Amino acid sequence: MVLFFTSNVANPPVTLYMGRDKVENEDLIKYAWPQDVWFHVDKLSSAHVYLRMPDGMSWEGIPEDLLTDCAQLVKANSIEGNKKDNLTIIYTPADNLKKTGDMAVGQVSFHSDKKVKRVHVPKRENPIVNRLNKTKVEKVVDHEQEKIDRIKKESAIRRAAAAQKKKADAELAKQREAEKAAKSYDSLFEVEEDFDANAPRKTGRELEEDFM
Repeated sequence: MVLFFTSNVANPPVTLYMGRDKVENEDLIKYAWPQDVWFHVDKLSSAHVYLRMPDGMSWEGIPEDLLTDCAQLVKANSIEGNKKDNLTIIYTPADNLKKTGDMAVGQVSFHSDKKVKRVHVPKRENPIVNRLNKTKVEKVVDHEQEKIDRIKKESAIRRAAAAQKKKADAELAKQREAEKAAKSYDSLFEVEEDFDANAPRKTGRELEEDFM
């Protein structure tokens, strides 16, 4: 089971999600999307909370209010952390999570520590936690099928973008050829204007003298 929450501090609202238990967390580590950001209480046991970033948002530029929502949800779902003040929440892109065979269920490390950021949480903010909990929906997720559907959708978007670019490039090339042809025509017209049909014609002898 996966628990889904909606944060409405962003426009449009965004999805936060987490596993119900550490076994489900294993699947989330494996199947998290490239645009997901992972949150966890530093040095304490807690839920693995993920933010599904919308288009145009970077993990380094998550808005402060949304970052607070994510941090509060993580804190509220840590048995020990929920009782403590002044916690540190760590977060990183989901594709920076590293899982090896010798790790315990639900345990992770990072490919790069440089891609791990921290946010300080002074205390639990009940209004925030209550607002998020009111949006909670529990679903059974077929992670493999979801991955297949996502890849198909992303591939279709990339193909459409490539086709649009090809069309735009062709139109630009056609426009440039037309401009080139117009310039050639204008040059020809200017040469014709320079020719004076009323000027007296030179004799062969005169033409020869021009080149002497």
